[in-house]
Amino acid sequence: MFDRPATSVVHPLTDITGLILAGGQGRRMGGRDKGLELLGGVALANHVQARLVGRVAEVLISANRHLEGYRDLADRVVTDSEGGFQGPLMGIYSGLCAASTPWVLVVPCDMPSLPLDLVDRMAAGIGSHRIAVAHDGERLHPVVVLLEKVLAGDLHASLAAGERKVGRWFERHAWTTVDFSDCPEAFGNLNTEEDKRRLEARLNEESRP
Repeated sequence: MFDRPATSVVHPLTDITGLILAGGQGRRMGGRDKGLELLGGVALANHVQARLVGRVAEVLISANRHLEGYRDLADRVVTDSEGGFQGPLMGIYSGLCAASTPWVLVVPCDMPSLPLDLVDRMAAGIGSHRIAVAHDGERLHPVVVLLEKVLAGDLHASLAAGERKVGRWFERHAWTTVDFSDCPEAFGNLNTEEDKRRLEARLNEESRP
């Protein structure tokens, strides 16, 4: 549908908005709001925000509940354009609409150890594509993605047609992968209490001198 991006990433600090997805229902965590779960005494979303702040023009959080709890963790909180917890594509669409930059870097709220150079590497890896997706050497991470804001219109049409699969929507566009095979552990996420214990152990190890 689209061949080349209308714009290029010149400078992440002016061209990219960071979007943290925290609008899910947290079903595997017993319905708890994952972004506000404490990990090492700090909210998960705050760990993720630290990977973006100072590296992008603005940080947005996509959330659908406990909005007050998120307001101090981002420049703005964005709610889904339509209710009903419709999944990450709806959160991405709402973030694209809210962004004031030509590019948006999407990350989930439950990956507290994302690479500190994530923004620069994603920007460098997009090339002439409209979408760039992180790959850890073994698998894709579809919600760690850099994409063009102008895709909002097509995404809205896809959502209206019933599309809810992130990867399937990507296939409509010129997309590429960005290689993070040197740090696959950085993409560990939190879905269960066991995941939480594992990630806390990792954070403790990283904080040791």
